[in-house]
Amino acid sequence: MKKKILVKGPAFSRSGYGEHTRFLLRSLRPHEENYDIYLINIPWGHTGFFTEETEFRAWMDSILQKTIEYGQSGGQFDLSAQVTIPNEWEKIAPINIGITAGIEVTKVSPQWLAKGNEVDKIIVVSEHAKQVYETSTCIARNEATGHEVNDYHCETSIEVIHYPVREFEEEKIEGFKLDYDFNFLAVAQWGPRKNLENTITWFLEEFKDEEVGLVVKANLAKDCIIDREILTQKVLSLVEPHKERKCKIYLLHGELKPEQMSWLYKHKKIKSMVSLTHGEGFGLPLFEAAYNGLPIVAPLWSGQVDFLRAPNKNGKLRPMIAKVGYTLQPVPPEVVWAGVIEEGTMWCYPHERDYKQQLREVYKNYPRFKSAASKLKKYVLKNFSHEEQHKLFAESVLEYLGGADVDKWLSEIFAEDTVLEHE
Repeated sequence: MKKKILVKGPAFSRSGYGEHTRFLLRSLRPHEENYDIYLINIPWGHTGFFTEETEFRAWMDSILQKTIEYGQSGGQFDLSAQVTIPNEWEKIAPINIGITAGIEVTKVSPQWLAKGNEVDKIIVVSEHAKQVYETSTCIARNEATGHEVNDYHCETSIEVIHYPVREFEEEKIEGFKLDYDFNFLAVAQWGPRKNLENTITWFLEEFKDEEVGLVVKANLAKDCIIDREILTQKVLSLVEPHKERKCKIYLLHGELKPEQMSWLYKHKKIKSMVSLTHGEGFGLPLFEAAYNGLPIVAPLWSGQVDFLRAPNKNGKLRPMIAKVGYTLQPVPPEVVWAGVIEEGTMWCYPHERDYKQQLREVYKNYPRFKSAASKLKKYVLKNFSHEEQHKLFAESVLEYLGGADVDKWLSEIFAEDTVLEHE
Protein backbone atom coordinates (compact mmCIF):
# COMPACT_ATOMS: atom_id res chain seq x y z
CA MET A 1 0.00 0.00 0.00
CA LYS A 2 1.33 3.44 -0.95
CA LYS A 3 2.53 5.81 1.78
CA LYS A 4 0.43 8.96 1.97
CA ILE A 5 2.26 12.31 2.06
CA LEU A 6 0.39 15.51 2.88
CA VAL A 7 1.83 18.89 1.90
CA LYS A 8 0.22 21.79 3.76
CA GLY A 9 1.09 25.33 2.69
CA PRO A 10 0.07 28.39 0.63
CA ALA A 11 0.48 26.58 -2.68
CA PHE A 12 -1.26 29.29 -4.70
CA SER A 13 0.46 32.30 -3.07
CA ARG A 14 3.17 34.42 -4.74
CA SER A 15 5.01 34.57 -1.42
CA GLY A 16 8.24 32.83 -0.51
CA TYR A 17 6.18 30.31 1.43
CA GLY A 18 4.15 29.71 -1.70
CA GLU A 19 7.28 29.13 -3.76
CA HIS A 20 8.60 26.69 -1.16
CA THR A 21 5.31 24.79 -1.11
CA ARG A 22 5.47 24.42 -4.88
CA PHE A 23 9.10 23.33 -4.63
CA LEU A 24 8.08 20.46 -2.36
CA LEU A 25 5.25 19.51 -4.69
CA ARG A 26 7.56 19.55 -7.72
CA SER A 27 9.98 17.33 -5.79
CA LEU A 28 7.33 14.78 -4.91
CA ARG A 29 5.36 14.73 -8.13
CA PRO A 30 7.56 12.32 -10.12
CA HIS A 31 6.88 9.64 -7.49
CA GLU A 32 3.14 9.36 -7.57
CA GLU A 33 3.47 5.71 -8.54
CA ASN A 34 5.16 5.08 -5.18
CA TYR A 35 3.46 7.63 -2.92
CA ASP A 36 0.02 9.23 -2.70
CA ILE A 37 0.46 13.01 -2.59
CA TYR A 38 -2.14 15.27 -1.00
CA LEU A 39 -2.41 19.04 -0.59
CA ILE A 40 -4.03 21.40 1.90
CA ASN A 41 -3.84 24.98 0.61
CA ILE A 42 -3.80 27.72 3.25
CA PRO A 43 -4.28 31.50 2.85
CA TRP A 44 -1.17 33.61 3.20
CA GLY A 45 -0.72 37.30 3.94
CA HIS A 46 -1.38 39.98 1.37
CA THR A 47 0.44 38.50 -1.59
CA GLY A 48 -0.87 37.84 -5.07
CA PHE A 49 -1.94 34.47 -6.38
CA PHE A 50 -0.39 31.92 -8.71
CA THR A 51 -3.06 31.92 -11.43
CA GLU A 52 -1.28 30.77 -14.58
CA GLU A 53 -3.17 28.07 -16.47
CA THR A 54 -0.35 25.55 -16.69
CA GLU A 55 -0.27 21.80 -16.53
CA PHE A 56 1.40 22.07 -13.11
CA ARG A 57 -1.41 24.29 -11.80
CA ALA A 58 -3.98 21.80 -13.10
CA TRP A 59 -2.15 19.02 -11.28
CA MET A 60 -2.19 21.00 -8.02
CA ASP A 61 -5.93 21.54 -8.44
CA SER A 62 -6.43 17.82 -8.94
CA ILE A 63 -4.56 16.75 -5.79
CA LEU A 64 -6.34 19.48 -3.81
CA GLN A 65 -9.69 18.01 -4.86
CA LYS A 66 -8.41 14.51 -4.10
CA THR A 67 -7.47 15.67 -0.59
CA ILE A 68 -10.93 17.11 0.05
CA GLU A 69 -12.58 13.87 -0.98
CA TYR A 70 -10.10 11.78 1.01
CA GLY A 71 -10.61 13.92 4.11
CA GLN A 72 -14.40 13.63 3.86
CA SER A 73 -14.02 9.86 3.96
CA GLY A 74 -11.92 10.03 7.13
CA GLY A 75 -8.61 9.25 5.42
CA GLN A 76 -5.31 9.34 7.31
CA PHE A 77 -1.78 10.35 6.27
CA ASP A 78 1.63 8.80 6.98
CA LEU A 79 3.65 12.01 6.86
CA SER A 80 2.94 15.74 6.67
CA ALA A 81 5.23 18.50 5.43
CA GLN A 82 3.82 21.83 6.63
CA VAL A 83 5.13 25.02 5.03
CA THR A 84 4.09 27.93 7.23
CA ILE A 85 5.01 29.79 10.40
CA PRO A 86 5.46 27.41 13.38
CA ASN A 87 2.34 28.74 15.13
CA GLU A 88 0.31 26.84 12.51
CA TRP A 89 2.13 23.49 12.67
CA GLU A 90 -0.19 20.63 13.62
CA LYS A 91 0.00 16.95 14.50
CA ILE A 92 -1.71 15.76 11.33
CA ALA A 93 0.12 12.47 10.79
CA PRO A 94 2.34 10.06 12.74
CA ILE A 95 5.33 11.95 11.30
CA ASN A 96 5.23 15.75 10.91
CA ILE A 97 7.88 17.98 9.37
CA GLY A 98 7.64 21.74 10.00
CA ILE A 99 9.08 24.01 7.32
CA THR A 100 9.52 27.74 7.87
CA ALA A 101 11.37 30.68 6.36
CA GLY A 102 10.14 33.55 8.47
CA ILE A 103 13.03 34.12 10.88
CA GLU A 104 14.04 37.71 10.12
CA VAL A 105 15.00 38.74 13.64
CA THR A 106 17.35 37.66 16.43
CA LYS A 107 15.06 35.43 18.48
CA VAL A 108 12.07 33.18 17.92
CA SER A 109 9.02 33.40 20.15
CA PRO A 110 8.19 30.97 23.00
CA GLN A 111 5.29 29.70 20.88
CA TRP A 112 7.72 28.74 18.12
CA LEU A 113 9.88 26.86 20.60
CA ALA A 114 6.87 24.93 21.88
CA LYS A 115 5.55 24.15 18.41
CA GLY A 116 9.03 23.16 17.27
CA ASN A 117 9.15 20.54 20.00
CA GLU A 118 5.87 19.04 18.81
CA VAL A 119 7.09 18.12 15.31
CA ASP A 120 9.58 15.44 14.31
CA LYS A 121 11.85 17.63 12.24
CA ILE A 122 12.22 21.29 11.34
CA ILE A 123 13.43 22.47 7.94
CA VAL A 124 14.50 26.09 7.47
CA VAL A 125 15.86 27.89 4.42
CA SER A 126 18.99 29.54 5.82
CA GLU A 127 21.78 29.09 8.33
CA HIS A 128 20.63 32.31 10.00
CA ALA A 129 17.20 30.78 10.62
CA LYS A 130 18.73 27.60 12.00
CA GLN A 131 21.12 29.45 14.32
CA VAL A 132 18.40 31.70 15.70
CA TYR A 133 16.00 28.79 16.24
CA GLU A 134 18.66 26.66 17.96
CA THR A 135 19.92 29.39 20.30
CA SER A 136 16.61 30.98 21.33
CA THR A 137 15.46 30.27 24.88
CA CYS A 138 12.70 31.36 27.22
CA ILE A 139 11.33 30.74 30.71
CA ALA A 140 8.65 28.05 30.61
CA ARG A 141 6.26 26.97 33.36
CA ASN A 142 4.56 23.60 33.70
CA GLU A 143 1.03 24.55 34.66
CA ALA A 144 0.35 21.12 36.21
CA THR A 145 3.41 21.00 38.49
CA GLY A 146 4.35 24.66 38.75
CA HIS A 147 7.93 23.78 37.78
CA GLU A 148 9.83 26.48 35.86
CA VAL A 149 12.48 25.89 33.20
CA ASN A 150 14.81 28.87 32.74
CA ASP A 151 16.31 27.78 29.45
CA TYR A 152 13.43 26.18 27.59
CA HIS A 153 14.58 25.62 24.01
CA CYS A 154 13.84 23.66 20.86
CA GLU A 155 15.16 20.11 21.00
CA THR A 156 13.94 19.02 17.57
CA SER A 157 16.52 18.44 14.84
CA ILE A 158 16.79 21.41 12.45
CA GLU A 159 18.01 21.09 8.85
CA VAL A 160 18.76 23.74 6.22
CA ILE A 161 17.37 23.22 2.72
CA HIS A 162 17.62 26.29 0.50
CA TYR A 163 15.39 27.46 -2.27
CA PRO A 164 16.73 26.15 -5.56
CA VAL A 165 17.85 28.11 -8.59
CA ARG A 166 15.08 28.34 -11.18
CA GLU A 167 15.96 29.65 -14.63
CA PHE A 168 13.34 30.80 -17.14
CA GLU A 169 13.16 31.94 -20.70
CA GLU A 170 13.04 35.72 -20.92
CA GLU A 171 9.79 37.54 -21.71
CA LYS A 172 9.84 41.26 -22.41
CA ILE A 173 7.71 43.58 -20.29
CA GLU A 174 5.72 45.49 -22.88
CA GLY A 175 5.89 49.27 -22.60
CA PHE A 176 8.81 49.25 -20.16
CA LYS A 177 11.48 51.80 -21.16
CA LEU A 178 14.42 53.36 -19.35
CA ASP A 179 15.77 56.78 -20.21
CA TYR A 180 19.25 56.32 -18.77
CA ASP A 181 21.89 53.67 -19.37
CA PHE A 182 22.63 53.07 -15.68
CA ASN A 183 19.79 51.96 -13.39
CA PHE A 184 19.48 50.22 -10.04
CA LEU A 185 16.69 47.76 -9.23
CA ALA A 186 14.72 47.18 -6.01
CA VAL A 187 12.21 44.30 -5.71
CA ALA A 188 10.05 44.05 -2.59
CA GLN A 189 6.55 44.14 -1.20
CA TRP A 190 6.01 47.56 0.37
CA GLY A 191 6.14 47.34 4.16
CA PRO A 192 8.27 48.22 7.21
CA ARG A 193 10.67 45.27 6.91
CA LYS A 194 11.65 45.91 3.30
CA ASN A 195 12.54 49.57 4.01
CA LEU A 196 11.69 50.87 0.53
CA GLU A 197 11.14 54.43 1.80
CA ASN A 198 14.83 54.82 2.68
CA THR A 199 15.89 52.85 -0.39
CA ILE A 200 14.20 55.45 -2.59
CA THR A 201 14.85 58.62 -0.54
CA TRP A 202 18.57 58.03 -0.07
CA PHE A 203 18.97 57.19 -3.76
CA LEU A 204 17.29 60.48 -4.69
CA GLU A 205 19.63 62.40 -2.40
CA GLU A 206 22.76 60.70 -3.73
CA PHE A 207 22.05 61.02 -7.47
CA LYS A 208 19.94 64.18 -7.64
CA ASP A 209 22.25 65.78 -10.23
CA GLU A 210 23.03 62.70 -12.33
CA GLU A 211 21.39 60.64 -15.06
CA VAL A 212 20.84 57.50 -12.99
CA GLY A 213 17.60 55.59 -12.43
CA LEU A 214 16.05 53.36 -9.79
CA VAL A 215 13.45 50.79 -10.86
CA VAL A 216 11.11 49.84 -8.00
CA LYS A 217 9.15 46.65 -8.59
CA ALA A 218 6.64 46.56 -5.73
CA ASN A 219 3.06 46.33 -4.53
CA LEU A 220 1.31 46.86 -1.21
CA ALA A 221 -0.91 43.80 -1.03
CA LYS A 222 -2.71 42.97 -4.26
CA ASP A 223 -2.18 43.26 -7.98
CA CYS A 224 -5.09 45.63 -8.54
CA ILE A 225 -5.83 49.20 -9.63
CA ILE A 226 -6.52 50.54 -6.12
CA ASP A 227 -3.30 49.02 -4.83
CA ARG A 228 -1.39 50.62 -7.71
CA GLU A 229 -2.93 54.04 -7.07
CA ILE A 230 -2.12 53.95 -3.35
CA LEU A 231 1.45 52.81 -3.97
CA THR A 232 1.95 55.42 -6.68
CA GLN A 233 0.94 58.14 -4.23
CA LYS A 234 3.40 56.77 -1.65
CA VAL A 235 6.24 56.92 -4.16
CA LEU A 236 5.21 60.39 -5.36
CA SER A 237 5.28 61.66 -1.76
CA LEU A 238 8.93 60.59 -1.55
CA VAL A 239 9.81 62.10 -4.92
CA GLU A 240 7.96 65.40 -4.41
CA PRO A 241 10.64 67.05 -2.17
CA HIS A 242 13.21 66.41 -4.93
CA LYS A 243 11.63 68.32 -7.81
CA GLU A 244 14.92 69.68 -9.12
CA ARG A 245 16.66 66.43 -9.97
CA LYS A 246 18.04 64.48 -12.92
CA CYS A 247 17.76 61.00 -11.42
CA LYS A 248 14.53 59.08 -12.04
CA ILE A 249 12.30 56.61 -10.22
CA TYR A 250 10.40 54.00 -12.23
CA LEU A 251 7.57 52.09 -10.56
CA LEU A 252 6.69 48.60 -11.77
CA HIS A 253 3.56 47.68 -9.86
CA GLY A 254 2.20 44.24 -9.12
CA GLU A 255 3.11 40.71 -10.00
CA LEU A 256 5.30 39.75 -12.93
CA LYS A 257 5.70 36.30 -14.42
CA PRO A 258 9.00 34.53 -13.70
CA GLU A 259 9.90 34.95 -17.36
CA GLN A 260 9.37 38.71 -17.10
CA MET A 261 11.47 38.91 -13.93
CA SER A 262 14.24 37.01 -15.71
CA TRP A 263 14.14 39.60 -18.50
CA LEU A 264 14.26 42.41 -15.93
CA TYR A 265 17.29 40.98 -14.13
CA LYS A 266 19.12 40.68 -17.46
CA HIS A 267 18.07 44.05 -18.89
CA LYS A 268 21.15 45.74 -20.37
CA LYS A 269 20.34 49.03 -18.65
CA ILE A 270 19.76 47.52 -15.19
CA LYS A 271 23.18 47.33 -13.60
CA SER A 272 22.64 46.45 -9.94
CA MET A 273 20.15 45.14 -7.37
CA VAL A 274 19.69 47.15 -4.16
CA SER A 275 18.09 46.23 -0.85
CA LEU A 276 17.92 47.89 2.54
CA THR A 277 15.93 45.08 4.10
CA HIS A 278 15.87 44.88 7.88
CA GLY A 279 15.98 41.08 7.73
CA GLU A 280 15.20 38.07 5.54
CA GLY A 281 14.32 34.46 6.16
CA PHE A 282 16.05 33.87 2.84
CA GLY A 283 15.54 36.76 0.40
CA LEU A 284 14.23 35.42 -2.91
CA PRO A 285 14.68 38.59 -5.03
CA LEU A 286 18.28 38.94 -3.84
CA PHE A 287 18.81 35.25 -4.58
CA GLU A 288 17.40 35.64 -8.09
CA ALA A 289 19.60 38.67 -8.69
CA ALA A 290 22.64 36.70 -7.51
CA TYR A 291 22.18 33.77 -9.88
CA ASN A 292 21.42 36.16 -12.73
CA GLY A 293 24.78 37.88 -12.23
CA LEU A 294 23.55 41.29 -11.03
CA PRO A 295 25.91 43.23 -8.71
CA ILE A 296 24.16 43.63 -5.35
CA VAL A 297 24.09 46.44 -2.78
CA ALA A 298 22.75 45.13 0.54
CA PRO A 299 23.51 44.50 4.22
CA LEU A 300 25.18 41.17 4.94
CA TRP A 301 22.86 39.96 7.67
CA SER A 302 20.14 37.32 8.04
CA GLY A 303 19.12 34.76 5.43
CA GLN A 304 20.85 36.31 2.40
CA VAL A 305 24.29 35.69 3.91
CA ASP A 306 24.11 32.08 2.64
CA PHE A 307 24.20 33.08 -1.02
CA LEU A 308 25.91 36.50 -1.06
CA ARG A 309 29.34 35.04 -0.37
CA ALA A 310 31.63 32.90 -2.52
CA PRO A 311 35.09 31.35 -2.04
CA ASN A 312 38.17 33.48 -2.69
CA LYS A 313 41.46 32.10 -4.05
CA ASN A 314 42.14 30.52 -0.65
CA GLY A 315 38.75 28.84 -0.54
CA LYS A 316 37.38 31.10 2.21
CA LEU A 317 33.89 32.53 1.80
CA ARG A 318 34.00 36.26 1.20
CA PRO A 319 31.23 38.80 0.43
CA MET A 320 30.76 39.28 -3.31
CA ILE A 321 28.57 42.36 -2.98
CA ALA A 322 28.73 46.05 -2.15
CA LYS A 323 28.23 45.56 1.57
CA VAL A 324 26.12 48.09 3.49
CA GLY A 325 26.95 48.54 7.17
CA TYR A 326 24.21 48.20 9.75
CA THR A 327 23.34 48.28 13.44
CA LEU A 328 21.18 45.73 15.25
CA GLN A 329 18.35 47.47 17.10
CA PRO A 330 14.92 46.47 18.46
CA VAL A 331 12.10 46.13 15.97
CA PRO A 332 9.65 49.06 15.92
CA PRO A 333 6.35 48.71 17.81
CA GLU A 334 4.29 48.53 14.62
CA VAL A 335 5.84 45.21 13.55
CA VAL A 336 5.48 43.44 16.91
CA TRP A 337 3.27 40.41 16.33
CA ALA A 338 2.42 38.41 19.44
CA GLY A 339 3.64 34.86 19.13
CA VAL A 340 5.72 35.61 16.03
CA ILE A 341 7.85 38.77 16.38
CA GLU A 342 8.31 39.55 20.05
CA GLU A 343 8.87 43.00 21.55
CA GLY A 344 12.58 43.63 22.11
CA THR A 345 13.87 41.27 19.44
CA MET A 346 16.15 42.91 16.91
CA TRP A 347 16.75 43.28 13.21
CA CYS A 348 19.29 45.25 11.19
CA TYR A 349 19.11 48.96 10.44
CA PRO A 350 21.28 49.75 7.38
CA HIS A 351 23.38 52.90 7.60
CA GLU A 352 22.44 55.78 5.32
CA ARG A 353 26.03 56.87 4.72
CA ASP A 354 27.16 53.35 3.84
CA TYR A 355 24.28 52.83 1.43
CA LYS A 356 25.02 56.04 -0.43
CA GLN A 357 28.74 55.27 -0.56
CA GLN A 358 28.14 51.79 -1.94
CA LEU A 359 25.72 53.08 -4.57
CA ARG A 360 28.41 55.52 -5.62
CA GLU A 361 31.11 52.83 -5.69
CA VAL A 362 29.04 50.55 -7.90
CA TYR A 363 28.29 53.46 -10.23
CA LYS A 364 31.93 54.61 -10.45
CA ASN A 365 33.68 51.24 -10.46
CA TYR A 366 31.13 49.02 -12.14
CA PRO A 367 33.50 46.51 -13.81
CA ARG A 368 34.93 45.52 -10.41
CA PHE A 369 31.49 44.77 -8.98
CA LYS A 370 30.35 43.05 -12.16
CA SER A 371 33.37 40.74 -11.90
CA ALA A 372 32.46 39.87 -8.30
CA ALA A 373 28.84 39.28 -9.35
CA SER A 374 29.97 36.86 -12.06
CA LYS A 375 31.94 34.85 -9.49
CA LEU A 376 28.93 34.82 -7.18
CA LYS A 377 26.65 33.67 -10.01
CA LYS A 378 28.91 30.72 -10.78
CA TYR A 379 29.02 29.70 -7.10
CA VAL A 380 25.25 29.98 -6.57
CA LEU A 381 24.36 28.09 -9.75
CA LYS A 382 26.56 25.21 -8.63
CA ASN A 383 25.71 25.07 -4.93
CA PHE A 384 22.01 25.98 -5.00
CA SER A 385 21.03 23.91 -7.99
CA HIS A 386 17.78 21.99 -8.28
CA GLU A 387 19.79 18.81 -8.12
CA GLU A 388 21.45 19.72 -4.83
CA GLN A 389 18.30 20.95 -3.09
CA HIS A 390 16.18 18.03 -4.33
CA LYS A 391 18.82 15.66 -2.98
CA LEU A 392 18.69 17.28 0.45
CA PHE A 393 14.90 17.19 0.52
CA ALA A 394 14.75 13.59 -0.68
CA GLU A 395 17.13 12.45 2.01
CA SER A 396 15.23 14.41 4.65
CA VAL A 397 11.81 12.96 3.77
CA LEU A 398 12.82 9.43 2.87
CA GLU A 399 14.30 8.97 6.31
CA TYR A 400 10.72 8.41 7.47
CA LEU A 401 9.33 6.45 4.53
CA GLY A 402 10.79 3.01 4.85
CA GLY A 403 14.31 3.64 3.63
CA ALA A 404 13.49 4.13 -0.04
CA ASP A 405 16.37 4.40 -2.48
CA VAL A 406 17.52 8.07 -2.60
CA ASP A 407 19.61 7.53 -5.70
CA LYS A 408 16.62 6.01 -7.50
CA TRP A 409 14.43 8.91 -6.31
CA LEU A 410 16.89 11.46 -7.70
CA SER A 411 17.43 9.62 -10.98
CA GLU A 412 13.68 9.66 -11.54
CA ILE A 413 13.39 13.36 -10.70
CA PHE A 414 15.98 14.31 -13.26
CA ALA A 415 15.18 11.77 -15.95
CA GLU A 416 14.34 13.49 -19.20
CA ASP A 417 10.83 12.15 -19.29
CA THR A 418 9.96 13.48 -15.82
CA VAL A 419 11.14 17.06 -16.21
CA LEU A 420 8.35 19.30 -14.97
CA GLU A 421 7.01 22.20 -16.90
CA HIS A 422 7.80 25.73 -15.81
CA GLU A 423 5.09 27.31 -13.77
